[in-house]
Amino acid sequence: MKDNKIFEEILTDIDPDDEVDFLPIFSLEESGEADEREEFPGEMPILALRNTVLFPHVVIPITVGREKSNRAIQRAYEGNRIIGVISQREKDTQDPTTDDLYEVGCVARIVKLIRMPDGANTAIIQGRRRMRLDTLTQTTPHLAGEVTLLDHTGEHDLRFDALISSVRDMAERIIKLAPNIPNEASTMLDNIDNPSFLLNFIASNLGSTMEGKQEILEVDDLHDKAETILKKMNAELQLLELKDNIENKVRGDIEKQQRDYFLNQQLKTIQEELGEDTNADQLKELEARAKDMQWTKEARQTFDKELRKARRTNPQMAEYSVALSYLELLLDLPWDTYTTDNFDLTKVTKVLDSEHFGLDKVKDRILEHLAVLKLRGDMKAPILCLVGPPGVGKTSLGRSIAKAINRKYVRMSLGGLHDESEIRGHRRTYIGAMPGRIIQSLKKVEYSNPVFILDEIDKVGSNFRGDPSSALLEVLDPEQNSTFYDNYLELEYDLSKVLFIATANSLNTIQPALRDRMEIIRVSGYSQEEKIEIATRHLIPESRKEHGLTGNQVRIGKKLLRAVIENYTSEAGVRSLKRYIDALMRYVAKQVAMEQDYDKSIKPAHLSDILGPVIFDDNLYEEVPTPGVSVGLAWTEVGGKILFIETSISDGKGGLTLTGNLGDVMKESATTALSWLRAHADLLDLTADDFKDRNIHLHVPEGAIPKDGPSAGIAMLSALASSLTGRPVKAHLAMTGEITLRGKVLPVGGIKEKILAAGRAGIKEIMLCESNRRHVEEVPQDYLKGLSFRYVKRMKDVLKHALG
Repeated sequence: MKDNKIFEEILTDIDPDDEVDFLPIFSLEESGEADEREEFPGEMPILALRNTVLFPHVVIPITVGREKSNRAIQRAYEGNRIIGVISQREKDTQDPTTDDLYEVGCVARIVKLIRMPDGANTAIIQGRRRMRLDTLTQTTPHLAGEVTLLDHTGEHDLRFDALISSVRDMAERIIKLAPNIPNEASTMLDNIDNPSFLLNFIASNLGSTMEGKQEILEVDDLHDKAETILKKMNAELQLLELKDNIENKVRGDIEKQQRDYFLNQQLKTIQEELGEDTNADQLKELEARAKDMQWTKEARQTFDKELRKARRTNPQMAEYSVALSYLELLLDLPWDTYTTDNFDLTKVTKVLDSEHFGLDKVKDRILEHLAVLKLRGDMKAPILCLVGPPGVGKTSLGRSIAKAINRKYVRMSLGGLHDESEIRGHRRTYIGAMPGRIIQSLKKVEYSNPVFILDEIDKVGSNFRGDPSSALLEVLDPEQNSTFYDNYLELEYDLSKVLFIATANSLNTIQPALRDRMEIIRVSGYSQEEKIEIATRHLIPESRKEHGLTGNQVRIGKKLLRAVIENYTSEAGVRSLKRYIDALMRYVAKQVAMEQDYDKSIKPAHLSDILGPVIFDDNLYEEVPTPGVSVGLAWTEVGGKILFIETSISDGKGGLTLTGNLGDVMKESATTALSWLRAHADLLDLTADDFKDRNIHLHVPEGAIPKDGPSAGIAMLSALASSLTGRPVKAHLAMTGEITLRGKVLPVGGIKEKILAAGRAGIKEIMLCESNRRHVEEVPQDYLKGLSFRYVKRMKDVLKHALG
């Protein structure tokens, strides 16, 4: 018999505020005679059940999912609540007919109809009388049919009473053996006085098949029904007794294993008291492995010393497991195991070109670095540090280098690292001590000369646990890393053959001593044309494969890519672009999976429906001839961007207010610009009173974002001069450069990123320091289309051109 708690679990989900008119799982006051006196219509709605059989007197919850069944339930519930319930022969049949249904079923009353949160209906129904389906009178919109009520035959004689008594006794034995039937079931059986209901209740809860239960329902004679149930209960009882015997045997085996373990532990203790080493075989195996190791003299001496100590240590002590872990680490490290380098620079060039579009200067610098390593034959060369915005391919460049020169690839993320022991390892005296991540990575990769990527080196932190960036000094110094010392290993390990490549978004947060040990290679952002090529060559094929699509199912042209880049991304890299391409692929995948008609060539006009409203305007810069507003160019960790400088004048006492979450450098630039303007008021036909009686407010929008750096010096100068004179700044002009009190314009960095940002924003002219001319000349000509440049040396030249 199975656990019959499902009805109670269904009821616990009902809103307690509902008045639930339901019967318990059986009703004590009902009897077979009462059912025979109850009248039922000759035609009624029919409910087909897939995987259960309803017996008279029994109440069960039924979750209705099919439309016809829902309509039959609803029709009956709105009427007299009487419905015919018949099981179907095959549970997978969706639209059963007369041939798909059994002939004998049960007339039932709907006690309660509950609408579930998922839209399905759960009906609590109570079986009333057996019936035979004579014919189906209708199949739509729900099943309905003519039925004939069936009565049991046979008398309640002495033989029947003996059968009922046997059924009760066997049910008690099943309840005791079955683990999933609560003991309270015995009390339930004792409270059932009606023999007919007892048989129906037990038949409903038998662990028999649906066909077996239907067989019981169709039996007319009470004696035969009791005998059939008794046979099935006997089979179930035998199965439970067999399972109980097996469980007892398994329990005995487990107890024997525990007894053997206890005896073995006693035996070990006795052997230790006698001076016998029970772990000799394990230590001998480690010693045998050590004979083939190509170790330094110090490593060999350390291993022998630790091995002798382990032999003298009690295996039950914690020190023994620590010594064993240390010995295994010494054996697992690739002390003298290297991959064979393949410094075929032609192959390296092909690999880099095939996996990365653009970045020509970066690729040339990598090739120069590898050429030096090939000629020298060792790794004593500056450590490369790839610096650039997120999403431009810094980490993947390292993977490509490893692939090109036939080396293993290992990556370690340093973002948020605060604990120095993550680099140098823990002392072995501490519980849970481990080697540093450098040594762990070499152990995992099994070679001593991998390409080792130190990712996000600019995000290393420091606190009371130590300064990890200081620990990296030894790792990244070619003059020192041949004798790298790990606190756990307590030996010098040679890292000079490892090709370290660091990546960073910004150099500002890298410790100066650490930055001095690295060769900085700047990885700039991509132009719109480069992004289109990268998407065409790499992002679209990869995304199409990831989403299970083929080239014939979706086509994304360059015109569409340009619209996505202009309207939905504002970044130096291509990470956001990939996310939007994935969104397009998901849209097409949905159409393909649902077998809907769609346009295989996605048009720019469809983007708003797929990706949502436009995020970035095509032309970020709008010509607003308002005095006191200028456009600056800034370089951030995510690439270049334009920066609006806004000023306003009010009556006052000559005060200067700065807002916009500005850093110290930008505040100094604003103060310097105002001081210079006061000292050279005559250049703008201003007087001292123009400054004395006015308050100036300078604001840089997006106040929630911190801003700092010298790039906005001449932009602040122009905005202040424009506000004081009432002359607007020249339209479509952006500027970048640092200023001094002597009136000079100084160069700034990030020129390429700023040029790309200006092009994206619709700027037509850029003003910058004369010393930055050479930086502009290094930028590919394709990036300069539609832009003109004005080079200045003095601040007065800035005002002369900016204010017209």
